[in-house]
Amino acid sequence: SQEWAKVSEGKKLGPIFSRNATLREEINFSSSDGEVIRLLRSKADETVSLTFKRLKDRIDKLGVVQPNVSLDNARDLILVELPGIDNPERARSYLQSTAKLEFWDVYRVSDAGIMDAFVQADAKLKKLAVGDTTSVALETEMRIDTVYTPNFDTLGQVTDSTMSIVEVPVDPTEAGEGGPLLSQIDLNYFDGQSIRYPFSVMGVANRNRIRAITEMLEREDIKSIFPQDVKFMWAAKPTMDEDGVATDGYELYAIKMKRGSTKPPLEGDRIINATSNPDPMTNEVAVTLRMDNLGAKAWADMTTKAAQDNNREIAIALDDEVVSAPRVNEPITSGDSRISGNFTIQEGQDLANILQIGKLPASTTIIQESLVGPTLGQDNINKSMIALIVALIIVMLFMVFYYSGSGIIAIIALLANLFFIFGALSSLGTVLTLAGIAGIVLTIGMAVDANVIIFERSREELRAGKTLKTAIADGFKNSYSAIIDANVTSILSALVLIYFGLGPIKGFAVTLLIGIIFSFFTAVIVGRMIIEWWVARGNTIGFSTALTKNTLVNLNVDWLAKRKIAYVCSSVFIVIGLISMFTRGFEFGVDFQGGYSYNVEIKAGSNFDLEQLRSTLTESFGGAPVVKAIDAANTYNITTSYLIDDMAADAQSKVALKLYEGVVAVTGEDLTLENFMITDYSGTHITSSAKVGPTIADDIKKSSMYAGIVAILLIFIYIMIRFTKWQYSFGAVLALVHDSLVVLAFFSIFHGLLPFSLEIDQTFIAALLTVIGYSINDTVIIFDRIRENFGLYTGKTKNEIINMSVNSTMSRTIITSLTVLFVVLALLLFGGASIKGFAFALVIGLISGTYSTIFIATPVLADLSGSITPKSKSTGSGSFKRANVKN
Repeated sequence: SQEWAKVSEGKKLGPIFSRNATLREEINFSSSDGEVIRLLRSKADETVSLTFKRLKDRIDKLGVVQPNVSLDNARDLILVELPGIDNPERARSYLQSTAKLEFWDVYRVSDAGIMDAFVQADAKLKKLAVGDTTSVALETEMRIDTVYTPNFDTLGQVTDSTMSIVEVPVDPTEAGEGGPLLSQIDLNYFDGQSIRYPFSVMGVANRNRIRAITEMLEREDIKSIFPQDVKFMWAAKPTMDEDGVATDGYELYAIKMKRGSTKPPLEGDRIINATSNPDPMTNEVAVTLRMDNLGAKAWADMTTKAAQDNNREIAIALDDEVVSAPRVNEPITSGDSRISGNFTIQEGQDLANILQIGKLPASTTIIQESLVGPTLGQDNINKSMIALIVALIIVMLFMVFYYSGSGIIAIIALLANLFFIFGALSSLGTVLTLAGIAGIVLTIGMAVDANVIIFERSREELRAGKTLKTAIADGFKNSYSAIIDANVTSILSALVLIYFGLGPIKGFAVTLLIGIIFSFFTAVIVGRMIIEWWVARGNTIGFSTALTKNTLVNLNVDWLAKRKIAYVCSSVFIVIGLISMFTRGFEFGVDFQGGYSYNVEIKAGSNFDLEQLRSTLTESFGGAPVVKAIDAANTYNITTSYLIDDMAADAQSKVALKLYEGVVAVTGEDLTLENFMITDYSGTHITSSAKVGPTIADDIKKSSMYAGIVAILLIFIYIMIRFTKWQYSFGAVLALVHDSLVVLAFFSIFHGLLPFSLEIDQTFIAALLTVIGYSINDTVIIFDRIRENFGLYTGKTKNEIINMSVNSTMSRTIITSLTVLFVVLALLLFGGASIKGFAFALVIGLISGTYSTIFIATPVLADLSGSITPKSKSTGSGSFKRANVKN
């Protein structure tokens, strides 16, 4: 609507869309633009919803274990995850085929004028090519010849012929070198006695020439030469030679449309059943169709006319490609038919499944694709599982070491949390991907946060001289505020990721969200029930060991006095980072720049260097690709924008071929293209690949920017609501901006210098938003204590209360950060190559978040609050009044 407003010059949409036959009853000339847009959006939503349903039904028949199909309504995107798929090409065809089955009458080469038109079109194109725009004398060179016109029986066999002396067109291949059109296509030729190809075939052309020929035939000045009811279609599969081997040639058909209509006489929506079985006599795979009553009648009419017209052919087209053009020997009145087209057993079954479900109401295009080979996928899973186990063991040992008996309760709650997470994911039918495993690993660290907050508060209550039962009760009660605030801010970040994220990132966010919710439940409810049950039976429980009893107790550090040093240090580093961002830039992943990305594992023993591979691939692709070594042995990542704007079905195959040619030229390996494409081949091969179209790459960049802004805005609003002072919100958000800039600075300064990739992609954005969510947790804990202390200590100055609050919560700040840091370090050290950049961003973000909580958020709160002193408790917790009190 916005684009229309720019060019419409005040014109309305109603008159335009009222011409559409399907919208005419709902839109008229007087319809407002708003009404038209609402209707179009409604129709689009219906189309997307139906496409999603039929695609889901189609995938259910693909035979993949636990496929995951989800709809992103906001973007009209359908996400499909197919674990264990062993034939990517088959999957692509299955997902993109609309199953638009059509039955058409066809022209024959013996029909008057049709073949002459090709010769005349070639002559016109030849003159236009040299700049001659004068009219072309559309005369076909003729010669006198004896013509035999064959007569066929009902089986399609020639029974007799009639002889006549007539003028026939000269074979265009005998008339000299063809022009722009005839030099591209091997035109069929029939002289009344012999024929080059079947009667319904206009000619045969190499696959690489199809696009050029189609463009010529679709030119308005060329279309006018052919009969008005002609529509050209190419064969879906190449021709076969005498030995049954596929060639590079594709047949061209001239479809005969009804006058004034572009619809075929019969469409696939009349099919009520489709099956595929090999013919017991010929062993040829065919698809058997059964039609409803209206379809049977239309089919009977078509076949009757074709049989009476000297057994003419009927073209059967699927998605505008002819899969078969059988000769009709006799009328078919039963509504049953068979399609044959050199199908394999699998292709025949796929086609039957697609036709059985029905055609998609809208065509689908794969705009983003990621393929991970079984070896690499299993390797990543193994490494991630090792990281999960190591993280779990470290956290469990640390909790017992630091908190003694209560640490065991935290472990029980943690195991219960994992049980609930896996149960929830299973009940939702979620496929556990690498991103999901990363979410679970991160949840392990975050799950103990609530326990740490409760245990640390209980320790304070015990030090205040309270009994064990009272200390436990007060510890839980006084921790709820901080726990709720910390969890809500993390949930906000996860929700933003779910809304703006795509694919694996959304899976990571869903897992993280489920983990956060169950962490609160297991720590606050399950943990408390176990502790109270244990104590009620007369048992005691410890909240520290002899080594940790006095750790970080009675701190008395003037943190605010060091804020100016912190401001300078942070400012200097961020300025250096900004300079790097504007000079070195970032290592953008394929998610953000679009293109094809391949991980290629080179066979051990190949002797070449990285620069040699880069220069050879530059020559192969005709442009400089990004080539870099990754931490896996002998594995290189190659990213190229070659043919990324080409939407042809074979574009991806062409890119892979160029990659193969470049790699083989460097390695000198005796390697076939087929083996190179096998993701678990023992020699040089592609281990994983990804494709991101320019449209989706632009959408990802915009979504990432919006996600960051929305997350920070939501957190600002929530903190202001919870703490009733904008100073709290501003200090918290400034710390989050600080942490984001620090992480970005590290990724700009150190990309290409560390032994793993520091790409800016969707995974990085997920890490950044996770850092934002976790960094605010620490800040909220301190802010919560500051708010509480302002209501308790009316005789202390602002700086004394803030320093006291930071000191009293330091143990919680350090322990909560440490538990997550242990887990993230496990991911960084033991996780797969594809997750190391994500883990590194979390490590930097966690360290920066802990630092910014103490040295940015809290000091900014103090500076913005001015010279203040708290009011008495009766005026309300956290209220301020102006006073001339020396800090």
